[in-house]
Amino acid sequence: MVETGSSVPRRQLGRLLRQAREEAGINLEAAATTLEWSRAKMYRLEAGQTSLRTHDVNLMCQLYGTSTELTEVLVSLARESKSKGWWHAYGDVIPAWFELYVGLEAAACHVRQYEPNLIPGLLQTPEYMSAVFETKPGRTAQEVAQKVALRMERQKLLARRSPAAPLFEAIVDEAVLHRPTGDVEAWRAQLAYLVNAAQSTNISVRVLPSNIGPHRASVAGNFVLLDFPAKGTRPAEPTTAYSESLTGSIYLDRPNEVEAYTSVWETLWNLALDERASEDLVGALIKETYDD
Repeated sequence: MVETGSSVPRRQLGRLLRQAREEAGINLEAAATTLEWSRAKMYRLEAGQTSLRTHDVNLMCQLYGTSTELTEVLVSLARESKSKGWWHAYGDVIPAWFELYVGLEAAACHVRQYEPNLIPGLLQTPEYMSAVFETKPGRTAQEVAQKVALRMERQKLLARRSPAAPLFEAIVDEAVLHRPTGDVEAWRAQLAYLVNAAQSTNISVRVLPSNIGPHRASVAGNFVLLDFPAKGTRPAEPTTAYSESLTGSIYLDRPNEVEAYTSVWETLWNLALDERASEDLVGALIKETYDD
C-alpha cells in the first residue's frame, strides 16, 4: 500500500485548530501572544506546514475552550501527523515549503494542473527534468540527479493500484511545446512521452492554443488544484489550490479562494483544444522534429 504520510492529518489539524480559534473569537495575534509563540509560527501551524506536539495541542484547546471530544480528535491527529511519508528519505532535496505539497499530491484523488511555462512535472521525462533543474546556477550533477529521482518517484502515483491512481488533468500552453531542450532527440522523446502518457484512462492533456489572447489565468501563472477522497468516517479534505514561486508556495483552501481557481480552470479547459486535437498538435510537432 502506498504511504501517504503525515501531510494530510497535519493539515487537517491546522485547519481544525484555526476554526476553533475563530469560533472562540480569538485573533491570530492574541493567540500567539498568550501561547508565547510568534505570529509566523501560528500561521505555519494553522497552515499545516509544521507538526505539533500533543502538549501544544492541549494548550491551544484549553485557550479556545474546545470540547473534550474535539480535543481528543485534535490530539489524535497530532499523533497521526508524526508518521513519515516516503519523501522524507530524500532529505534536503525537498524544500520545507514543498514537502507539504508532495504529501497532499500523494493523497489526492483528482489533480488538475495549469502550466504556462513547462511540461507538467508528472509528465516529464528524466532528460527534460535534468534540463529544468540544471537552470539553477551552482547546482551539482549529484543534486540534479537527486531531484530527478524524487520527481520520478512522484510520477509513480499516476500508475499505482492501491490506493487507486488519481485522475490527472493538465492544461499546457502551446508555447511550451515550441520551447525545446537543447537535445533534439531528448525533446522528441519528451513530446512522445506526453502523447503516450495521455493514453492512460486516468490522464487527460489539453493544449491551450497560442492564438488565444489574454485570459483569466494570464496574471495568475501556473497552479494546481487538488481534490481529496473521504477517509472512513472523516469528511474529505477541502479542495486546495497550490501555486509556487522561486522561494516558496501558497496553499489556499477557503471556499472563495478555491472557487476563484476552479472558475479559471473551467474557463481554460473550455478554451483549450480537446484531448484528440491536442494529441494531433503534439504529433505534428514530433513530425516536424524529424523533418528538421
